[in-house]
Amino acid sequence: MKYEEFGKQIIELVGGKDNIEAVVHCMTRLRFTLKNRDLADAEAIKAMDSVIDVVSNKVSFQIIIGTEVAEIHPEIMHLLGFESNEETKTNKNIVKRILDIVSESITPILPAMMSAGLIAGVLSIFTVTGIISPESSTYVIFDSIRTAMFYFLPIFMAVSASKRLGAPMYLGILLAVTLLSTSINGVEGLELFGLSLPTITYSNSFLPILLGLWFMGQVNKMVTKLMPKSLDYFFTPLITILVTLPVTLLFFGPIGTWLSDGLGYIFQFISDTFGSWLVVTLYAACQPFLIMMGAGNFIVPLILNEYAVNGFDAMFTPGYIISDFAVCGAMVGYFLRARNAKQKQFFGTVAFSAFMGITEPAVFGAFIKYRRPFLAVIIGGGLGGLFAGIMQVKGYAMVSLFGITSFIDDAGFSNFYFMIAALAIAFIGAVVAGYLLWMPKTEEQEATPEIMEGKSALNKVNLVSPVAGVTIPLSEIKDKAFSTGALGKGIGIIPEDKLIKAPISGEVVTLFPTNHAVGIKNEDGIEVLLHIGIDTVELNGEHFTALVKQGDKVSANDPLIEVDFAKVKEKGYDTTVAMVITNTQDYLEVVPNMTNEQELVTVIL
Repeated sequence: MKYEEFGKQIIELVGGKDNIEAVVHCMTRLRFTLKNRDLADAEAIKAMDSVIDVVSNKVSFQIIIGTEVAEIHPEIMHLLGFESNEETKTNKNIVKRILDIVSESITPILPAMMSAGLIAGVLSIFTVTGIISPESSTYVIFDSIRTAMFYFLPIFMAVSASKRLGAPMYLGILLAVTLLSTSINGVEGLELFGLSLPTITYSNSFLPILLGLWFMGQVNKMVTKLMPKSLDYFFTPLITILVTLPVTLLFFGPIGTWLSDGLGYIFQFISDTFGSWLVVTLYAACQPFLIMMGAGNFIVPLILNEYAVNGFDAMFTPGYIISDFAVCGAMVGYFLRARNAKQKQFFGTVAFSAFMGITEPAVFGAFIKYRRPFLAVIIGGGLGGLFAGIMQVKGYAMVSLFGITSFIDDAGFSNFYFMIAALAIAFIGAVVAGYLLWMPKTEEQEATPEIMEGKSALNKVNLVSPVAGVTIPLSEIKDKAFSTGALGKGIGIIPEDKLIKAPISGEVVTLFPTNHAVGIKNEDGIEVLLHIGIDTVELNGEHFTALVKQGDKVSANDPLIEVDFAKVKEKGYDTTVAMVITNTQDYLEVVPNMTNEQELVTVIL
């Protein structure tokens, strides 16, 4: 948890868990409802590094932090043991919720998996070259790291997923080790309450334990509510595990096994019908799109299932490494074509990041902006994936490029050589495609400052006024989050019209549920926050009508929100609209223009 220590400090300084009735957040601050306001140490909170200010009024105790409050709030809710209503609202799609849970549970243990894979690769080199014998105790000891990683996978999942699913962590671990015990794991002829249990191997599998943890969370929540406090410490854990274990053995174990086998049959069918080459080709070509949509980790359960069923993966493991190398190649092509030092530095940096197996900087920093690199990866990655698929390259561990030796198998080096060839094809194909598909001249001109008379003719973007009214410096806004410039540079407007409009063309990336704040991001990456009124979040959306929704594309001057400012004033709220560039630090300068509504704020790129 990135903000765990910060959250613990905040909770302690507001008087502890028992003093907190509720905590919500708006765009910039945490709002606590406290039982006893006197227990909160406002001065100590103000002294914290990430805190801008503390505001205490009759409605709530507010801690002004900044735009990262959206990341801090869920962790504080978790530390408090409160349910996040926002999470419930935003994850209504059951399929997406399941995929998110699986992905978030697996992500923390990926470093351990990759370490095991790298060790397997090194051992493969040593055994094939005769440095170490597979029968030697040295080999057995180090190979135990790989076998232990996957055999005890349910325990790793119990640690990473318990809190996410509402299950007590140590009870989750107890459930996992019980399933892996020699008296249950893979044992035939077991009976429970006179009912025959199917023979299930729980090692190497993650679905039964995930289902069991979910059920344990539900049981624990129910028992905690019903159990008297005086008996809770001893009997709630006891009842939780006694109920969860039999249900897991009778229902979730078989269901998880059926799902696992089903996935294996699906990909076996694809492989038998079309050939695994098709899956490798498509995934190697299209992985950047999945990363862009936040679905990059959806293949991890599929890979683990292939390892568990077949002992290898001939589709996704080669595919994702080939795709990463193709992304690197596309950026190298752009690097070779770039005409100035700034471009070369950028494309060189993201190319190196992709080479190391981290492609997000390239995808979000270059691919989305210039679009044509997607085509370069489709070409390079597709060719490399096609070759790997035709040669039936098999992956034995989840590794990055530096674990490529794990492709050496018992048959020798042929699988390894074919993988190297596939990477070379993907890289060279993407380099050539990236070089030839270089950005159009219009985009190149925007990305390249012209040199005139020894000075740089800097690119700039103008923001129009979001609402008719009287402009004021940001420093005069009666809210320290804005007046101090902590949230970025910008300007204030005392509105004289009820319609809030887009100051710039772009995408609505944030629309707060109470409609009092909206964020827009344009194609240059400029992030604009419009905050309508001071403390107007307390109106819970009353008198605010959203005319757009999150994800909408808007043009400058398009209507965003309609506000009945007269009624907002009647209720005693300041109606000043703040417009700030929240990523001010990314640009050379942000200049407010007090008298020009068509160039109210200028961002110099």
